[in-house]
Amino acid sequence: MSDSKLLKNKFLSLLPYLNEKQRRIAAAVEASSLGYGGVSEVSKVTGLSRTTLHRAIEELKDPRTRREMTNEKVRASGGGRKKFLMQHPSLLKKLKSLVEPTTRGDPMSPLLWTSKSTRHLSEVLSKEGPSVGPQVVARALQEMNYSLQANSKNIEEGSDRPNRDAQFHYLNKCASRSLDDGNPVISVDTKKKELIGRYHNKGREWRPEGKPEKVLVHDFIDPEVPKAIPYGVYDVGKNAGWVNVGCDHDTATFAMESIRRWWRAMGEPVYPKAQKLLICADSGGSNGYRIRLWKVELQKFGDETGLEVAVCHLPPGTSKWNKIEHRLFSHISMNWRGRPLVSHEVVVKLIGKTKTKTGLKVRAKLDKGKYPTKVKVSDEEMEKLNIEYHLDSPNPDWNYTIRPRNQKPKK
Repeated sequence: MSDSKLLKNKFLSLLPYLNEKQRRIAAAVEASSLGYGGVSEVSKVTGLSRTTLHRAIEELKDPRTRREMTNEKVRASGGGRKKFLMQHPSLLKKLKSLVEPTTRGDPMSPLLWTSKSTRHLSEVLSKEGPSVGPQVVARALQEMNYSLQANSKNIEEGSDRPNRDAQFHYLNKCASRSLDDGNPVISVDTKKKELIGRYHNKGREWRPEGKPEKVLVHDFIDPEVPKAIPYGVYDVGKNAGWVNVGCDHDTATFAMESIRRWWRAMGEPVYPKAQKLLICADSGGSNGYRIRLWKVELQKFGDETGLEVAVCHLPPGTSKWNKIEHRLFSHISMNWRGRPLVSHEVVVKLIGKTKTKTGLKVRAKLDKGKYPTKVKVSDEEMEKLNIEYHLDSPNPDWNYTIRPRNQKPKK
């Protein structure tokens, strides 16, 4: 039998089962495989025009043709082998109950204290019926529009605290009044402690290709490794910062010494006629409103300088709104990104070189002083404080003024 007859018999057997597009594509495949003269030969045995075959050959080169043809539904609706979990609707219902968020607080849930991984889910399902593999569970979850998700930081810290917004308004009012009167307003806080040595520091900087700064593989917590404790003071009115880099402990005494050093180096020269100082601080940490030693140290500072020191604390859980965080600390972090902090001197120099387009200027000094922890303050010492709580404020515990002891409290 000749090649033409063989080709004709092939198409006569095949074409009745193909639709118009499939016939065209099948003929184009055959014509292409025959090479030179293939289009004419296939045209004779199939009855398709040469123009149609040439167009079909071009369609073969287009990737969209394959996608369109493979996406065409061939099997009847509902045909084919049923999926495993569809054959066992009770298991599918159980799977839904296991992954529903409402079951988190159910003390009877078998996955209350374990992660909802496909392995754990398949183990629980297999105990109540036929064996189910993790892959089957994964496919079923995807079909039910479930996906792997991490925690989402959407809960506003401190939002449930009474008088939260009122405290922000009060703090802003006090700060505006102090600035209008020509008195300093400072925002204070302790920056994250930094390990001293060749430890990894987040971020990148430009270096010759293939020559990154080499650092240690691990940075395990070790009490013997020296640390830098940067306590910052940000002058809101002058857009200037002071950072006291400690080497010992972050205590109330250290916090107040940092403010004292700022006053001597930057505050008093700029505000020689100031009579009051307003400090905006977080509610916790070494300068927290519950720390007795903090108030005792404030009193010492007021007695030394003759300043009335007013303190307005941010509501608990709102430290990210402290101005020093985004006006000073964030720029320091950007300035030393990607650089290992190999010594305290390097920390001080990098902080001191921090600048911004808005004119921020920063000074830093190393503080080698010792600041012991667990210093107790007696009730007698607290009674000697010349302190006045702001009774007209949203929360008097967060707002108070300490005056020099040679001044009587205002009534």
